[in-house]
Amino acid sequence: MSGARIIGIDPGSRITGYGVIEAMPAGNRHVASGCIRVAGDDMAGRLHAIVEGLREVAERHAPAEVAIERVFVNRNVESALKLGQARGAALVALPGIPVFEYAATRVKQATTGSGKASKSQVQHMVRLLLGLPEAPQADEADALAVALCHAHSRDMLARMRPDRTP
Repeated sequence: MSGARIIGIDPGSRITGYGVIEAMPAGNRHVASGCIRVAGDDMAGRLHAIVEGLREVAERHAPAEVAIERVFVNRNVESALKLGQARGAALVALPGIPVFEYAATRVKQATTGSGKASKSQVQHMVRLLLGLPEAPQADEADALAVALCHAHSRDMLARMRPDRTP
């Protein structure tokens, strides 16, 4: 199986985390990560800032694949709609790059071994899995966890179907 540069995205209307890893047969390597923080009450302006921020990250790091967390509706429909808009903005920023979606429980399972892991557990495991000197902040860690989940899924698919890589 060949390697790939993956950008993981944890979309949010105020903070969008991103994490870029190099997924290689010998292991995963941290390339870059951070958060795009947007302020103000103008949703269109916040979405534009997310698009511009992720475009800059993509230009700098040239990801081959995008991994993003699926939106789910818990209790607050308005929050879910805002999250969906932020997710859409993130995808608009990365045209032409294959997108892979993962449920939050699958991301946690792939990263920590438990689909019900806490944010601090995800942060801790991301730090360990990528050999980071300290745990990344929560949104950044979530984005890296999505990228790691996709790297793991690529490995599994390659083992099951060696003739086909995602």
